[in-house]
Amino acid sequence: MKRTQIHAVKEPEGLIRQAQDGKRPDGTTILPWSRGKPLAWDVTVPDTYADAHVANSARQAGAAATQAATNKTSKYSQLASTHTFYPVATETGGTRHIQAVELIQKIGRLERGHSHHR
Repeated sequence: MKRTQIHAVKEPEGLIRQAQDGKRPDGTTILPWSRGKPLAWDVTVPDTYADAHVANSARQAGAAATQAATNKTSKYSQLASTHTFYPVATETGGTRHIQAVELIQKIGRLERGHSHHR
Protein backbone atom coordinates (compact mmCIF):
# COMPACT_ATOMS: atom_id res chain seq x y z
CA MET A 1 0.00 0.00 0.00
CA LYS A 2 2.85 2.38 0.80
CA ARG A 3 4.37 1.97 -2.67
CA THR A 4 1.07 2.91 -4.29
CA GLN A 5 0.70 5.84 -1.90
CA ILE A 6 -2.66 4.51 -0.74
CA HIS A 7 -3.19 5.72 2.78
CA ALA A 8 -4.31 2.97 5.12
CA VAL A 9 -4.86 2.38 8.81
CA LYS A 10 -3.76 -0.81 10.56
CA GLU A 11 -6.31 -2.47 12.84
CA PRO A 12 -8.76 0.43 12.72
CA GLU A 13 -10.77 1.00 15.86
CA GLY A 14 -14.51 1.65 15.80
CA LEU A 15 -15.29 -0.17 12.55
CA ILE A 16 -17.28 -2.92 14.17
CA ARG A 17 -19.42 -1.88 17.08
CA GLN A 18 -20.41 -5.34 18.22
CA ALA A 19 -17.24 -7.37 17.75
CA GLN A 20 -17.69 -10.30 20.10
CA ASP A 21 -13.99 -11.06 20.39
CA GLY A 22 -12.71 -7.49 20.28
CA LYS A 23 -10.87 -8.19 17.04
CA ARG A 24 -11.04 -5.99 13.97
CA PRO A 25 -9.85 -6.20 10.37
CA ASP A 26 -6.10 -5.91 9.79
CA GLY A 27 -6.51 -2.68 7.87
CA THR A 28 -8.59 -0.24 5.85
CA THR A 29 -7.86 2.39 3.28
CA ILE A 30 -8.64 5.99 4.16
CA LEU A 31 -10.08 6.89 0.76
CA PRO A 32 -12.57 4.94 -1.38
CA TRP A 33 -11.22 1.83 -3.09
CA SER A 34 -14.19 0.58 -5.11
CA ARG A 35 -17.75 1.83 -5.68
CA GLY A 36 -17.18 4.72 -3.30
CA LYS A 37 -16.25 2.43 -0.39
CA PRO A 38 -12.90 2.09 1.34
CA LEU A 39 -11.13 -1.27 1.30
CA ALA A 40 -10.96 -3.40 4.45
CA TRP A 41 -8.93 -6.61 4.65
CA ASP A 42 -8.06 -9.31 7.12
CA VAL A 43 -5.24 -11.81 6.73
CA THR A 44 -5.47 -15.43 7.81
CA VAL A 45 -3.05 -18.32 7.35
CA PRO A 46 -4.76 -21.66 7.90
CA ASP A 47 -2.58 -24.74 8.32
CA THR A 48 -3.10 -26.87 5.22
CA TYR A 49 -2.15 -30.03 7.14
CA ALA A 50 -4.05 -29.43 10.39
CA ASP A 51 -6.42 -32.21 11.40
CA ALA A 52 -9.35 -29.86 10.79
CA HIS A 53 -8.31 -29.28 7.16
CA VAL A 54 -6.36 -32.28 5.93
CA ALA A 55 -9.32 -34.33 4.66
CA ASN A 56 -10.76 -31.45 2.63
CA SER A 57 -7.30 -30.37 1.46
CA ALA A 58 -6.69 -33.90 0.16
CA ARG A 59 -9.88 -33.67 -1.91
CA GLN A 60 -9.38 -30.15 -3.24
CA ALA A 61 -6.38 -27.85 -3.33
CA GLY A 62 -7.09 -24.63 -1.48
CA ALA A 63 -9.90 -26.04 0.66
CA ALA A 64 -8.43 -24.65 3.88
CA ALA A 65 -7.99 -21.19 2.31
CA THR A 66 -11.54 -21.29 0.97
CA GLN A 67 -12.96 -22.18 4.39
CA ALA A 68 -10.84 -19.51 6.11
CA ALA A 69 -11.94 -16.86 3.59
CA THR A 70 -15.58 -17.83 4.08
CA ASN A 71 -15.16 -17.57 7.85
CA LYS A 72 -13.55 -14.11 7.58
CA THR A 73 -16.22 -12.86 5.18
CA SER A 74 -18.92 -14.04 7.55
CA LYS A 75 -17.16 -12.57 10.58
CA TYR A 76 -16.94 -9.14 8.95
CA SER A 77 -20.23 -9.28 7.02
CA GLN A 78 -21.50 -6.12 8.74
CA LEU A 79 -18.78 -4.15 6.91
CA ALA A 80 -20.42 -4.83 3.53
CA SER A 81 -22.57 -1.71 3.71
CA THR A 82 -19.60 0.59 4.31
CA HIS A 83 -16.48 -1.19 2.98
CA THR A 84 -15.25 -3.45 0.21
CA PHE A 85 -13.95 -6.43 2.20
CA TYR A 86 -11.25 -8.85 1.10
CA PRO A 87 -10.30 -11.91 3.11
CA VAL A 88 -6.61 -12.56 2.46
CA ALA A 89 -6.32 -16.31 3.07
CA THR A 90 -3.04 -18.07 2.30
CA GLU A 91 -2.51 -21.66 3.39
CA THR A 92 0.71 -22.78 5.01
CA GLY A 93 1.10 -25.04 1.97
CA GLY A 94 1.17 -21.92 -0.22
CA THR A 95 -2.25 -21.94 -1.85
CA ARG A 96 -4.02 -18.58 -1.83
CA HIS A 97 -7.74 -17.99 -1.94
CA ILE A 98 -8.89 -16.32 -5.18
CA GLN A 99 -9.83 -13.08 -3.38
CA ALA A 100 -6.31 -12.83 -1.94
CA VAL A 101 -4.90 -13.29 -5.44
CA GLU A 102 -7.27 -10.63 -6.85
CA LEU A 103 -6.31 -8.10 -4.19
CA ILE A 104 -2.59 -8.71 -4.63
CA GLN A 105 -2.95 -8.31 -8.40
CA LYS A 106 -4.92 -5.05 -8.04
CA ILE A 107 -2.34 -3.60 -5.67
CA GLY A 108 0.43 -4.74 -8.03
CA ARG A 109 -1.21 -3.00 -10.98
CA LEU A 110 -1.59 0.17 -8.94
CA GLU A 111 2.04 0.00 -7.86
CA ARG A 112 3.25 -0.49 -11.45
CA GLY A 113 1.11 2.40 -12.62
CA HIS A 114 2.37 4.61 -9.84
CA SER A 115 6.04 3.74 -10.46
CA HIS A 116 5.65 4.78 -14.14
CA HIS A 117 4.57 8.25 -13.05
CA ARG A 118 7.61 9.00 -10.90
